[in-house]
Amino acid sequence: MAGDTSTYCPTNSINRCVRNGTEPECGGRLKDDQGREESPPLDDLEVLGRAVHAVGWTHATILFSEDAASIAFNLAEQLGNLYVQSSLRPICLNEEYIESLWQHRDPEGDALLCSLLSRTVIHTYKFHRPINCIQFSPDGKKFAATRDNMVQVFHAPGKTKEFNPFVLYRTFYGAYDETVCIDWTTDSRAFCVGSKDMTTRVYGTEPYNNLIVNSIGGHNGAVVGAFFEKDSLNVYIASRSGHLSVWKCDTELDGLTPYTKPKMETDAKLVSDNEEESEKKEQEDVTKNPVKTEEQIKYRKLAKHSYKESLGEGARVSKLTSVAFQKDTHILVSGFKDGSFYLHELPDFNLIHSLSISDQTISSVAFNKTGDWIALACHGLGQLLVWEWQSETYVLKQQGHFNNISCLSYSPDGQFIATGGEDGKVKLWNTSSGFCFVTFNEHLGGVTGVTFTQNGQVVLSSSLDGTVRAFDLNRYRNFRTFTSPRPAQFSCITVDNSGDIVCAGGMDTFEIFVWSMQTGRLIEVLAGHEGPVSSLSFSSNKALLASGSWDKTVKLWDVFESKGAKETIVLSSDVLAVRFRPDGNELAVSTLDSQISFWDPANVVQTHSIEGRHDLGYSRKEGDKITAKKSAAGKAFMTVCYSADGKCLLAAGQSKSVCIYSVPDQLLVKKFDISCNMSFDGMEEYLDRKKMTEWGSLSLVDQGEGDRNGHNISLPGVKKGDMSSRHWKPEVRVVSIQFSPTGRAWAAATTEGLMIYSLDSSMVFDPFDLDIEVTPNSTRKALAKGEYSTALILSFKLNEMKLKQEVLEHIPVSSVEVIVENLPDIYVDKLLVFLATQIENTTHIEFYLLWVNRILMIHGLKLKQRSQRIISCVRTLQKNVNRKYEDIGKICDHNKYSIDYILALSQCKRKHAPPSDGEGEGGDSDSVMEGVDELDSSDEDFMTNLMEKVT
Repeated sequence: MAGDTSTYCPTNSINRCVRNGTEPECGGRLKDDQGREESPPLDDLEVLGRAVHAVGWTHATILFSEDAASIAFNLAEQLGNLYVQSSLRPICLNEEYIESLWQHRDPEGDALLCSLLSRTVIHTYKFHRPINCIQFSPDGKKFAATRDNMVQVFHAPGKTKEFNPFVLYRTFYGAYDETVCIDWTTDSRAFCVGSKDMTTRVYGTEPYNNLIVNSIGGHNGAVVGAFFEKDSLNVYIASRSGHLSVWKCDTELDGLTPYTKPKMETDAKLVSDNEEESEKKEQEDVTKNPVKTEEQIKYRKLAKHSYKESLGEGARVSKLTSVAFQKDTHILVSGFKDGSFYLHELPDFNLIHSLSISDQTISSVAFNKTGDWIALACHGLGQLLVWEWQSETYVLKQQGHFNNISCLSYSPDGQFIATGGEDGKVKLWNTSSGFCFVTFNEHLGGVTGVTFTQNGQVVLSSSLDGTVRAFDLNRYRNFRTFTSPRPAQFSCITVDNSGDIVCAGGMDTFEIFVWSMQTGRLIEVLAGHEGPVSSLSFSSNKALLASGSWDKTVKLWDVFESKGAKETIVLSSDVLAVRFRPDGNELAVSTLDSQISFWDPANVVQTHSIEGRHDLGYSRKEGDKITAKKSAAGKAFMTVCYSADGKCLLAAGQSKSVCIYSVPDQLLVKKFDISCNMSFDGMEEYLDRKKMTEWGSLSLVDQGEGDRNGHNISLPGVKKGDMSSRHWKPEVRVVSIQFSPTGRAWAAATTEGLMIYSLDSSMVFDPFDLDIEVTPNSTRKALAKGEYSTALILSFKLNEMKLKQEVLEHIPVSSVEVIVENLPDIYVDKLLVFLATQIENTTHIEFYLLWVNRILMIHGLKLKQRSQRIISCVRTLQKNVNRKYEDIGKICDHNKYSIDYILALSQCKRKHAPPSDGEGEGGDSDSVMEGVDELDSSDEDFMTNLMEKVT
């Protein structure tokens, strides 16, 4: 298939962090390729990082929020509105205090306590060991964490001001191997812990007379999940070997009796000068008068079920990897290593569904609060599915690139982003919702470049498989495939403003191929470079093509004249990236020596340059034998991009930093760190001294070899492996970067994934032309007096979003034209920017469009004269109006078809139904209309009830 669309639930909002993989075979398997995700609102800081993950998952934990409006999982950088490191994974949520616990991915076992309201990290706690599971108690007063072969229970932080939020309550011992899962009883009085030693232990949170610890065995594999029944001490235990055992407790949940300290009764007073004799007598007295202890609770096995037997004869069952239990509905979902998952009803273990989502391991499963939705995460493919099991429909399907993202491009209106990956897939993402809505998988090799045509209807991609493909965004299909006369690997792609000329640079042939979009034929082959072509860029105001190569030259071509290179610019180092300014009057060139030079393409004269070696920052990889300062000599900017107005330049490359330069001043304006994930290589300037030995860094030691599945090869008698498996850490870098045409955001394709940074000025007080008389009170007084023009100008001077909205929406429609005519030009621009941003979220669509209409009609000529200054605003306006048009169009089409269907149905009924005695020709229709009049149009089920009345 050329492109697939996905099921979409508008009420679902999740974080963006997904990977991609190959399509599974059909026939009972769910498609794993597309899905949509909804992004959180903008951060209250200056920028917001939003990511679509494209790197490996080392863990997979998935959680629903209390209202099932969001999903948290370990690849997401954000939970709700919280921005955290991607090296963290969410372990549990405490809905009462709106907190979450996140576990660090490294072996140190760091845990972060985060507030979902303030979006801040409250506290960090070092467990010094990997943590497999953390869970809050149902009452929210405590949380338990598995650490090695023990369980630690902490007091949950409350509203009291404590210096250390992690207050240890008790430590429970007893397991002989790692503890892996925890479950609490509904009243939080007890919890059970599953372990790799094939046993499950039930502990009392408080000391009880009849419950100290109860060990339950009976399995021949490690315990994957252990769950209490609702309002009961009965336990369900699932093991990795594919068995589920049901254990019944002889004591009810309210039968646990609090511990009471026994009283020692002695008949004689012990008086002795010798301490040893007195201790001996005390022991004898205790032996003579033993304390009667209450009988401990006991468990009895009711049944032991097998997944293989439940599927029938001849069924093959893989190893169980994840399990979740919904206590209200008694539904158990189990995920297996082969990508299949089963639904069973407990305690009878009746099979409800048996499905498969892929051929990779299902790492985590979870129910929402009501038990209607099931979320499944597959870390091997980076796949996330939310499935409504009763109707057997998708709520959400999401999957990212299987390997790293290699390139990206914004659509002309800034509404979509196209990404290409090393997995050969081209994906399109909605920048507002964060959803991937289509995936093209025609390429057989890694994608090296993507770009949109000027009308935004076609996306083009180049690949190492020797093809350039054009995809239609209306029908989602590959309608053109461009190839070269002889096999060539394409490293970059560009298209002219008309969308008719497509150019791609060769990596192994050192040539530039030019095709016609209309005919698909090869027009010209531009030869002249003596090295691989690294970058191409078309000028916006001329038919001028700039090409950069590793042969240390930049060539300017006129593709229509076909007379060879028009000009050649010789540089001191290999060219990595070239980019024209949006107006086409300047060319930026990035070279291997970390220099960014700026050229006038008309006169071929260098205007200025930027030395960026020190701005990239210093970092040292684990395997480096030289210092960070020495290794910085080999770093350079791999990608550059102008801002929408051409005044700033984004540059990034072999570093975690993205630099924004002021082009006129050649100064660094701001530097962003794209990640603080310490599991990436090249994040630190100095290596950790704990990893240094007398012979050097531990990472330089040859660490043996694992088996073909990547597991450690353990020596005989060694329980946790010989610590000698090879490891590889991806290096942090930025491979592609681009500014949004709206000028309000920019995106970067990094090792972390696709990250979007967006401006947010709503939380910043940024007044304009402020004086002592400009206050909110004076603005509201002018509004109350009917001085609408004055009130509007005062609100824009204060530049407070809520105040501007209040003033604008209080102005009568009849006064709009008069106000717009008399508004100064400087406030016309500010009003247009405000209207463009408000249309995206407002419900008063017609009112705001009326303002836009009047501004464009009255001030259209003046706006055209300063088009370069307001072009980003116009693009934002176009993007938001198009989005509203699409959303409202879908609703209107649905209502139109529903009304047409009702009318056609009523006409058919009047045709076939004979008139009854005593009624006129319109008797039936009158009765129907009387029933329709009785309906309440505000009812949610109005359309359903209307159709029932008609039929």
